[in-house]
Amino acid sequence: MRPRGRPKKYRVVRKDPKISQFSPRGRPGRPEEIELNMDQFEAMRLADLSGLSQKEAAQSMQISQQTFSRILKKAHRAIAQALVKGNIIRIQGGQYIPKYD
Repeated sequence: MRPRGRPKKYRVVRKDPKISQFSPRGRPGRPEEIELNMDQFEAMRLADLSGLSQKEAAQSMQISQQTFSRILKKAHRAIAQALVKGNIIRIQGGQYIPKYD
């Protein structure tokens, strides 16, 4: 059976994270993990760290502004959940094309 709907467009990621996992300290046992996709990492890097507008960041990732906004919202939700619940944040996966300048 073929997948339904439009195929996902690959996102352009211009910088890999230096660290691929963040773990909380002082929490007993093995905390659960939250996965942050590479495109979500890149969206947060462009919008929150670099200070680009959503339109500029979307152009950098070669996606629409609406898609960028949706990716950024999911990333913020995942980070907030990990901070509040003390989960491990693992950065990996997603549909992306590395494009380093």
